[in-house]
Amino acid sequence: MPVIDMRCRPAFLHNFFGATPGSPEHDTARWLNRRVGTRGSDTHFEESLTQDGFLKAVRDAGLSQAVVVGRHTPSQHLPNDTIHQIVQGHSELLGIAGVDPVLQGEQAALDEIERAIKVLGLRGIDLEPGFGDPARHPDDPVYWPIYERAQALGVPVFLMSGPTTPEPSFSDPARLAKVAQAFPDLPLVVYHGYWPRVQEAIGLAFRYANVYLVPDMYVFQPGSQAYVQAANQFLGDQLLFGSSYPFRPIRQSIDDFLALGFDEAVLPKLLHGNAARILKL
Repeated sequence: MPVIDMRCRPAFLHNFFGATPGSPEHDTARWLNRRVGTRGSDTHFEESLTQDGFLKAVRDAGLSQAVVVGRHTPSQHLPNDTIHQIVQGHSELLGIAGVDPVLQGEQAALDEIERAIKVLGLRGIDLEPGFGDPARHPDDPVYWPIYERAQALGVPVFLMSGPTTPEPSFSDPARLAKVAQAFPDLPLVVYHGYWPRVQEAIGLAFRYANVYLVPDMYVFQPGSQAYVQAANQFLGDQLLFGSSYPFRPIRQSIDDFLALGFDEAVLPKLLHGNAARILKL
């Protein structure tokens, strides 16, 4: 069964992912691996300290594609040119561009979206309102021109959520409703799936078919069975797989995902079909 990993990043992208052995961030990456359920060795992320090691991990896991996510926040900038350099020339790698209209200014962010999609060949736009300074909600007016441009270009917008948001109140599923309603043709893909606010996230996706959830490493945490139950019903077209590598091994994440209780008929959508549709593969 082909698998698209919607959240898969090499450690060498940034110290946050453990890029520097011996650093506190590297130790934190190893700690997080244990925290989110890595079995056996927790040093697999050492492979992705190099481009060759990252590619080996992707290929050994049998992925058809791995999505490498850009980021632009006050605390972490993963430049779109870097994402392009990582994925170019490798059919199994796809890139997502990061922008921030607050840091860049509206017009500069819009220009960067055009460049990232049309020149660099990246497949979508990543926004992280809850990580801004100050933190914002996704329905903040500053982001509406970004949504408009992405919808016009026919590319999805990816949003961060979940327990790592500096202020948990800025990870509120209800605040995405206005955006989903205003941009019905725009796929809104939520990383971390708004865990632990799982029921609210599922309710949002029930109401708006253009909201997609990628619980990634949190689908293996307490409360995740609701994602499984919903996917076996109406959410089957709106849930996607992500390993959150290097914080979790790719192959183990696939195996664990297969054991969660998803119906066999829906698994091809979750592992490949939904992502292929959104990314227009």
